[in-house]
Amino acid sequence: MVRRARSVPSEAAEGAAPDVLRQERRDPGGAPHGHEKVDAGGLHVRDRPHEERHPRDDQEPRVLGQTPPPQPELAHSGDRGYILRVPYGVTLVIGTWNYPFQLTLVPVAGAIAAGNCVVIKPSEISSYSAAKIAELIPQYLDPECYAVVNGGSYETDLLLDHKFDYIFYTGSIGIGRKIHAKANKHLTPVTLELGGKSPVYIDDTVDYAITAKRILWGKCMNMGQTCVAPDYIVCTQKVASKLIPHFPAIMHEWYGDNWKAVPDLARIVNKKHFNRVLNLIKTASGQIIMGGETDESDLWIKPTIIVGVKPEDPIMNEEVFGPVLPIMILEESNDCGLEQAIEFINSRPWNPLCLYCFSVNPHVKVQLQDRTQTGNMAFNDTIVQFVIDELPFGGVGSSGMGSYHGKYTFNTFTHERPVVLRDFSFLGDKVGIIRYPPYNKFKINFLSFMLWHWKKFNIFYFEYVPHFICFMLGLLSLVVLDWIYGEGTIAFKIYNAFANRLV
Repeated sequence: MVRRARSVPSEAAEGAAPDVLRQERRDPGGAPHGHEKVDAGGLHVRDRPHEERHPRDDQEPRVLGQTPPPQPELAHSGDRGYILRVPYGVTLVIGTWNYPFQLTLVPVAGAIAAGNCVVIKPSEISSYSAAKIAELIPQYLDPECYAVVNGGSYETDLLLDHKFDYIFYTGSIGIGRKIHAKANKHLTPVTLELGGKSPVYIDDTVDYAITAKRILWGKCMNMGQTCVAPDYIVCTQKVASKLIPHFPAIMHEWYGDNWKAVPDLARIVNKKHFNRVLNLIKTASGQIIMGGETDESDLWIKPTIIVGVKPEDPIMNEEVFGPVLPIMILEESNDCGLEQAIEFINSRPWNPLCLYCFSVNPHVKVQLQDRTQTGNMAFNDTIVQFVIDELPFGGVGSSGMGSYHGKYTFNTFTHERPVVLRDFSFLGDKVGIIRYPPYNKFKINFLSFMLWHWKKFNIFYFEYVPHFICFMLGLLSLVVLDWIYGEGTIAFKIYNAFANRLV
């Protein structure tokens, strides 16, 4: 089933997607430019193999005693415990528009691998991609178990009025709050993959050319319409003066003189978002040192860098989500503005989804790791943490809750159900009879002793208890048989050996 689900984005990339891209040039992901190809058939494919290769591995019970070896109380040493991963049931996956295939179908694949039924709600903003998903899904998956619902906010509200067993949403913070409120009515668990301004801190130990290249790569991908794109830079004037000259040179190297004609640069998704980003540029108090040109008829905004923005500027108080990179200058200090950067990041009313740090100083890395709260971090590069499916991806606080990617997507859509098996053996019942009333001081003390976690003393490990009992029984049998048939010779030798060691 998961393998058939993988065919949906593959067909969209190889055969159907170009037709979609011809119909809607600005369907997010860069249509008809290069990043739509990445969305339809690239980044998300790495997230499939785990569910396809190991769907049963994660469903297998994790028996107590496996690594790391759990050590239950002595009172439960005769029990068998394990953990089952069970599907939630009927789940709702609400996708977003900037990467409509990847960010919709990756969680769907995890939900299917986990054994859930799925209602898929693509974003209405990327309408042609949504229509293609609705067309392809029934060709590969049973529509009674995996349904696609297209529509706008009205249809989404109607869906949320129903009770689902799990809801997975990718999108803006504002809509995320509404979905969370709707889910609360039914006590439905949710994963919210939201946005958040992702800061970039740079000190004076970096290679400035490589740093500029990696930041621009992350910012120009899908023209900044990526939740993990670098949102703004904080650095000192000394660092900025060495970094800034590299930006135009790198853009010229990549895109030549006419950036607008290059197919690798996308467009803004629609006029509403075009005007929003344009207003952020106009209201910024800094100086434009690159870009700034726009074309409303083509929804084109040239990649723009603004130096010297103020904390109160609108561009510093909402997620840019476009090809504009503001740089806020920190005061010169012995720590290259590190304390100011940490204080500023922590003073913002939201938790960043990502934090990027460019430095080779281990102290800087430790300080940012320990003193900030962000969904994820990357050192000396941007966006790469998103494409490593062995790592969980998710936000914290206002940037989201829950995580996914690879096996973590499977974990998100399953409930860990602990199970304990106990038999009706005579010995087990006699040992446990002390738990029944009436109670006295002896029973309470004995129960406390039995429930003590022996692992604190590193004495008992549950998986070795049967071996230890068999060894002791074998030793006892040897001694008894020796006394009966061997006149105690072996027992006497064992006793002497121990006695000699003690002496």
